Amino acid sequence: MEITDKKSLKTKKAIALLLFLIYLGAISLVAQETPRTYIAENTTEPISIDGKMNEEAWQSANWSSNFIDIEGIKKPTYPTKFKMLWDQQYIYFFAQLEEPHVWANLKQRDTIIFYNNDFEIFIDPDGDTHNYYEFEMNALNTIWDLYLSKPYRNHGYIMDGWDFKGIKTAVNINGTLNNSSDIDKGWNIEIAIPWSFTTAPGGTTKVPKNEFWRINFSRVNWDFDLKNGKYYRKKDSNGKFLPEYNWVWSPQGVINMHEPEHWGYVFFSKDDSKTFTIPEDEHIKWYMYQLYRKVKNKNEQGWNLKNGKLQREAKIIKGKPVIAVLEKNNFGFDIWVKSPFTNNQLVIHTDGKFETYHEQTN
Repeated sequence: MEITDKKSLKTKKAIALLLFLIYLGAISLVAQETPRTYIAENTTEPISIDGKMNEEAWQSANWSSNFIDIEGIKKPTYPTKFKMLWDQQYIYFFAQLEEPHVWANLKQRDTIIFYNNDFEIFIDPDGDTHNYYEFEMNALNTIWDLYLSKPYRNHGYIMDGWDFKGIKTAVNINGTLNNSSDIDKGWNIEIAIPWSFTTAPGGTTKVPKNEFWRINFSRVNWDFDLKNGKYYRKKDSNGKFLPEYNWVWSPQGVINMHEPEHWGYVFFSKDDSKTFTIPEDEHIKWYMYQLYRKVKNKNEQGWNLKNGKLQREAKIIKGKPVIAVLEKNNFGFDIWVKSPFTNNQLVIHTDGKFETYHEQTN
């Protein structure tokens, strides 16, 4: 009888532990916002960049989900969505922006385009949050493209004079531009960017077949006033511009597009794959950046010294415990995790750069 009771007690403890781990896992999934995903299909059909989406490839491509407020809560006033395609030469974008008044007045390339209503693309090919690209465009087909070595939080440099060489862009207005006497439907944009924009000098262009990039899209929209029939950004009673609206594809959770760890996942399907699953290590990466942002802001609560290392309590991610380690050095700090899914060592350095060290095999 005593033996039976002991076995029963062990069974109950095992079940209780399992339920507790499942509970923690559920909490961890709820606590982190999952970035959105999109599958960009390959095309062999020639694409004419005219802003009209007449090609069969565009007609059959899937629309993205509608944009949401940058903080992921409020529904935007006007809908926005995009499509993507790719071939051996270009990555293609088509975006549809609905609004009743289409206006723009900035005509000089590489001026601050988001002072007009605009559409923006952010691209981080290797997902390390460094060395990424920003593109902005208004309804006059004026563009601003730039390269950023690091996010603003890490004090990198910005190459404002950098350009997407060979880019093609077009705008199609569903209404009349800068005409306040009528109601428009909106505007469409079409873009073709050569893959070569990521090629280092002397290097070879790599097309990401059946791979993913971290990408996000933003739409800036302003309240406006009319003066003598012309559109201007609206000001408050003190003469200050009212804040803009920021609508994005994948929610940032904060009013800042320059936290690339929140961006969405675009998978470039070569084999007609209609599904894409975000790798498990990416889930760990989101958690690590939550910790990184806190440590960078001098918030080190929750780190405890164990076995000579500063560690967090195990975090259950995708059903497995993940232990983060904080190492300090003369140059700052590193946060690293040994992935229970791949056995790779995942590291975020003090400047925010993410790296994966693959397990050595004999």
